[in-house]
Amino acid sequence: MAAVLEQSDGANATVAGEYLTFRLGQEEYGIDILKVQEIRGYEQPTRIAHAPSFLKGVVNLRGTIVPIVDMRLKFNCSQAEYNSFTVVIILHLRARIVGIVVDSVSDVLQLQSDQIRPAPEVETSVDANCIVGLGALSERMLILLDIERLMSGVDMGLVAA
Repeated sequence: MAAVLEQSDGANATVAGEYLTFRLGQEEYGIDILKVQEIRGYEQPTRIAHAPSFLKGVVNLRGTIVPIVDMRLKFNCSQAEYNSFTVVIILHLRARIVGIVVDSVSDVLQLQSDQIRPAPEVETSVDANCIVGLGALSERMLILLDIERLMSGVDMGLVAA
């Protein structure tokens, strides 16, 4: 379970927790495992007219209509190929279910607070407020996302449930 503490300056400081790791292009990301409902193979969603290009459409998941967001398109990855490794991570965010398309899922990692570094302030395709830190594991560097904040951003085109 990932915990986020509020620092006195208002910034978030992430402490130890379990993160599901996934790949988008060459980058590896981590999200709080408690936000993950399930991992599914990619299936073509039903397209919604006039939706942003990264909102691929919706799928019917056991009676629940789930919007599907292709994170590779959202983060401006150079290519978004749909193959046998492409998966959809179904997230449970507050009262909403959302699916995100990623290149592949790696594993679940337990990170200690000393393995998490503050995110540098740089211009990225991801809102800086949605990056809670960088996980440093010997040769690996994970970009840790506040997936709930990212998915609730106005630019996502998802109306609050």
